Amino acid sequence: EEPFVCRRTENFVTGKEKAAVERRRLHVLKALKKLHIEADEAPVVAVLGSGGGLRAHIACLGVLSEMKEQGLLDAVTYLAGVSGSTWAISSLYTNDGDMEALEADLRHRFSRQEWDLAKSLQKTVQAARSENYSLTDFWAYMVISKQTRELPESHLSNMKKPVEEGTLPYPIFAAIDNDLQPSWQEAKAQETWFEFTPHHAGFPALGAYVSITHFGSKFKKGRLVRTHPERDLSFLRGQCWECLNFITIFLGDVWRRTVANAKYVGRRIFAPLLRLQQSLQRERPALKDEGGEPNYNWLTEMLENWTRTFLEKQEQPDEDPESKGSVSDFLDFVRKTGICASKWEWGTTHNFLYKHGGIRDKTMSSRRHLHLVDAGLAINTPFPLVLPPTREVHLILSFDFISYCLLLRTIRATTDYCRRHKIPFPHVEEAKLDLWSKAPASCYILKGETGPVVMHFPLFNTDACGDDIEAWSDTYDTFKLADTYTLDVVMPLLALAKMNVRENKKKILREMRNAAMLYYLKRYAQSCSLV
Repeated sequence: EEPFVCRRTENFVTGKEKAAVERRRLHVLKALKKLHIEADEAPVVAVLGSGGGLRAHIACLGVLSEMKEQGLLDAVTYLAGVSGSTWAISSLYTNDGDMEALEADLRHRFSRQEWDLAKSLQKTVQAARSENYSLTDFWAYMVISKQTRELPESHLSNMKKPVEEGTLPYPIFAAIDNDLQPSWQEAKAQETWFEFTPHHAGFPALGAYVSITHFGSKFKKGRLVRTHPERDLSFLRGQCWECLNFITIFLGDVWRRTVANAKYVGRRIFAPLLRLQQSLQRERPALKDEGGEPNYNWLTEMLENWTRTFLEKQEQPDEDPESKGSVSDFLDFVRKTGICASKWEWGTTHNFLYKHGGIRDKTMSSRRHLHLVDAGLAINTPFPLVLPPTREVHLILSFDFISYCLLLRTIRATTDYCRRHKIPFPHVEEAKLDLWSKAPASCYILKGETGPVVMHFPLFNTDACGDDIEAWSDTYDTFKLADTYTLDVVMPLLALAKMNVRENKKKILREMRNAAMLYYLKRYAQSCSLV
């Protein structure tokens, strides 16, 4: 199978996505009618979930659950997420849209302090057999699985059926190309953004995609060279939320305190790797073997010693070579993880555009590998993925699960991004944003002369939290460890997210009604101009 590429100026949306969205329109029209909104044409409504780790995961589940309860989710065409929100969105599809089952599963997961270390380790060892193993694999199977207390093994392509039937919104999961970070920092380059859907993965700004079932396979000059199995949702979660934020922001004293308090991941697994990475930066480069290649024998020996110590401390069930893999596989996993830590290598995958003749940008076609990481390192909400005109989004419901101290940063960042690239987006004066951030309301409605209407919903707001807004935010700090998320901590957060939807239902309905009317008038004007 070949990657499919179009000219950059077209901002391509794949045919399969278009067909799914058209089918979804029929369901949206029925939903609008139930909400007492008369419409001949269904406006395109997109729901966005921000990043925020486990807090975003739980809060996004609350938003989706309440939107379903209020009949609003059925009127949504696109559902897009960054970081922790992608965990919730993927759960919606693995549960076939059954929010009651999803909430029951959430309560079950957090009513018990359990983590299947053996299964997570087995998955990580299996992943280490791949030539493109990176810290993302370790993070996905050993850290996020502990955070969420689940290890989903289904795939994005498994979501095709409800999406193609139009029974659920079309999902978009965001990442960025870490190799293009300098271009992002300098010019907010559109090419930085990468998306995953049930049909494709690729760069929207380039109009360059590959089938989701072949993402990770090896291509050269647009031809499939070697097929690799589709990666599971656990890996996708790791790719959409990695510890780059963790390390970048909290590498100092806070990070060391965090590591010291972790029961398994920090104290026994990740801390040695972090110390290794730090020591490698301080001390020596890798020795060279006779062929001039880095020699990691000393690293292997050190990690094997650590592994032996680690295994002695764990309560291991009877050995099962078939399920756990051989000792050599395990040691190879440890060696590879150490090397990735020394290089600080994340999100490695084959570049499906390698030497592709349809891509003029040599930066994109000359690299053998891509390194895809958390989109929150750019903008912590996936606005750039729903703003292309071909997706024709009329109303955006942006749910902001970011901590209080960083409130409204996504609006600032998106405004700057859109200004640079002349993308229609409501402009908000900086002074107004400063004022809002000091005492945030539960909903802001942003409108420009053109482009979509944006409804922005801060999770922590004075309407719901009153004077305790900072206390709420501190209780659910982004880097709060999973072991502290007991059921009595989870449920108030879920309830808060639900309340923000419920209390703003009338505003949402009003803007849906306005969007339906404006869309009708636009289509009517277009039809008249053709006569």
